[in-house]
Amino acid sequence: MEGVFGGSSWLWIILVGFVVGVLARLLKPGRDRMGIILTTVLGIAGALLAGWVGRTMGWYSPGAPVGFLASLVGAIVILVLVGLVRNKR
Repeated sequence: MEGVFGGSSWLWIILVGFVVGVLARLLKPGRDRMGIILTTVLGIAGALLAGWVGRTMGWYSPGAPVGFLASLVGAIVILVLVGLVRNKR
């Protein structure tokens, strides 16, 4: 997880992941029922998704930190995908 949010400290990654997760939940319309832990995991997963897409497209070099806005977009994409899967059930 080196390079996630520009730091290697787990506390920093968790804190920024929580902020990204909260902002993603606020920006995406609809009701997303999840607690603090899942919100933090959402923010971290959004950063990992954004980093993977960025490296695949050539926007990020390996080990480069992922930007805050890219992480936010990644988290929103995950929320939309989860919403689509939940609605099909």
